[in-house]
Amino acid sequence: MIYKNILQIDDDVDDCEFFMEALQAVSDADYTAMHNSVEALNKLISQELSPDIIFLDLNMPIMSGFEFLTAIKAQKLIQDIPVVVFSTSQFEETKLKARSYGAKEFISKPSDFNELKKIISDFTI
Repeated sequence: MIYKNILQIDDDVDDCEFFMEALQAVSDADYTAMHNSVEALNKLISQELSPDIIFLDLNMPIMSGFEFLTAIKAQKLIQDIPVVVFSTSQFEETKLKARSYGAKEFISKPSDFNELKKIISDFTI
Protein backbone atom coordinates (compact mmCIF):
# COMPACT_ATOMS: atom_id res chain seq x y z
CA MET A 1 0.00 0.00 0.00
CA ILE A 2 1.15 3.52 -0.77
CA TYR A 3 0.79 6.15 1.94
CA LYS A 4 0.76 9.90 1.28
CA ASN A 5 0.23 11.35 4.75
CA ILE A 6 2.71 10.11 7.36
CA LEU A 7 2.73 10.75 11.09
CA GLN A 8 5.80 9.87 13.11
CA ILE A 9 5.52 9.73 16.89
CA ASP A 10 8.95 9.73 18.48
CA ASP A 11 10.36 11.73 21.38
CA ASP A 12 13.82 11.80 19.75
CA VAL A 13 13.97 14.94 17.59
CA ASP A 14 17.14 13.75 15.81
CA ASP A 15 15.45 10.49 14.80
CA CYS A 16 12.52 12.46 13.40
CA GLU A 17 14.81 14.73 11.39
CA PHE A 18 16.71 11.71 10.03
CA PHE A 19 13.40 10.07 9.06
CA MET A 20 12.10 13.27 7.44
CA GLU A 21 15.26 13.73 5.39
CA ALA A 22 15.05 10.16 4.12
CA LEU A 23 11.36 10.55 3.34
CA GLN A 24 11.96 13.77 1.39
CA ALA A 25 14.68 12.01 -0.61
CA VAL A 26 12.28 9.33 -1.87
CA SER A 27 8.77 10.79 -1.73
CA ASP A 28 6.60 13.87 -1.77
CA ALA A 29 4.34 12.46 0.97
CA ASP A 30 3.18 14.84 3.69
CA TYR A 31 5.02 14.38 6.98
CA THR A 32 4.18 15.35 10.54
CA ALA A 33 6.34 14.62 13.58
CA MET A 34 4.94 14.56 17.09
CA HIS A 35 7.26 14.17 20.08
CA ASN A 36 4.57 13.58 22.71
CA SER A 37 2.42 10.49 22.26
CA VAL A 38 -0.39 11.75 24.52
CA GLU A 39 -0.66 14.95 22.49
CA ALA A 40 -0.56 12.93 19.26
CA LEU A 41 -3.34 10.64 20.50
CA ASN A 42 -5.51 13.63 21.45
CA LYS A 43 -4.99 15.23 18.03
CA LEU A 44 -5.89 11.95 16.32
CA ILE A 45 -9.05 11.55 18.40
CA SER A 46 -10.11 15.15 17.70
CA GLN A 47 -9.20 14.60 14.02
CA GLU A 48 -6.74 17.51 13.99
CA LEU A 49 -4.42 14.88 12.50
CA SER A 50 -5.57 12.32 9.95
CA PRO A 51 -2.57 10.33 8.74
CA ASP A 52 -2.67 7.37 6.37
CA ILE A 53 -0.04 5.62 8.49
CA ILE A 54 1.77 6.13 11.80
CA PHE A 55 5.42 5.31 12.52
CA LEU A 56 5.63 4.83 16.29
CA ASP A 57 8.59 4.63 18.65
CA LEU A 58 8.16 2.35 21.67
CA ASN A 59 10.42 3.92 24.29
CA MET A 60 8.86 7.27 25.11
CA PRO A 61 8.13 9.11 28.35
CA ILE A 62 4.58 9.76 29.61
CA MET A 63 2.93 7.20 27.27
CA SER A 64 4.94 4.34 25.81
CA GLY A 65 4.40 3.01 22.31
CA PHE A 66 2.61 -0.03 23.74
CA GLU A 67 0.29 2.22 25.76
CA PHE A 68 -0.33 4.29 22.61
CA LEU A 69 -1.19 1.16 20.61
CA THR A 70 -3.64 0.07 23.29
CA ALA A 71 -5.26 3.52 23.33
CA ILE A 72 -5.53 3.93 19.54
CA LYS A 73 -7.01 0.46 19.07
CA ALA A 74 -9.70 1.34 21.65
CA GLN A 75 -10.87 4.35 19.61
CA LYS A 76 -13.33 3.37 16.85
CA LEU A 77 -12.61 6.49 14.77
CA ILE A 78 -8.87 5.87 14.50
CA GLN A 79 -8.33 2.19 15.27
CA ASP A 80 -7.89 1.28 11.61
CA ILE A 81 -4.96 3.63 10.95
CA PRO A 82 -2.00 1.31 10.30
CA VAL A 83 0.75 1.65 12.88
CA VAL A 84 4.32 0.63 12.11
CA VAL A 85 6.44 0.29 15.22
CA PHE A 86 9.75 1.97 14.42
CA SER A 87 12.08 1.19 17.29
CA THR A 88 15.71 0.55 18.16
CA SER A 89 14.72 -2.78 19.69
CA GLN A 90 16.00 -5.91 17.97
CA PHE A 91 14.32 -8.40 20.30
CA GLU A 92 11.97 -10.92 18.72
CA GLU A 93 9.69 -10.89 21.79
CA THR A 94 9.29 -7.11 21.44
CA LYS A 95 8.35 -7.54 17.77
CA LEU A 96 5.78 -10.21 18.64
CA LYS A 97 4.38 -8.08 21.46
CA ALA A 98 4.01 -5.08 19.13
CA ARG A 99 2.06 -7.17 16.63
CA SER A 100 -0.13 -8.59 19.41
CA TYR A 101 -0.95 -4.98 20.40
CA GLY A 102 -2.12 -4.28 16.83
CA ALA A 103 0.97 -2.99 15.04
CA LYS A 104 0.89 -3.60 11.29
CA GLU A 105 4.66 -4.07 11.16
CA PHE A 106 7.78 -3.76 13.27
CA ILE A 107 10.89 -2.12 11.82
CA SER A 108 14.15 -1.76 13.69
CA LYS A 109 15.53 1.74 13.14
CA PRO A 110 18.47 1.61 10.75
CA SER A 111 21.47 3.89 11.24
CA ASP A 112 22.26 3.86 7.52
CA PHE A 113 20.56 6.64 5.51
CA ASN A 114 20.25 4.58 2.31
CA GLU A 115 18.70 1.69 4.22
CA LEU A 116 16.19 4.08 5.79
CA LYS A 117 15.33 5.49 2.35
CA LYS A 118 14.67 1.96 1.08
CA ILE A 119 12.42 1.16 4.05
CA ILE A 120 10.44 4.37 3.62
CA SER A 121 10.12 3.92 -0.15
CA ASP A 122 8.31 0.63 0.50
CA PHE A 123 5.50 2.66 2.11
CA THR A 124 5.35 5.78 -0.04
CA ILE A 125 5.27 7.01 -3.60
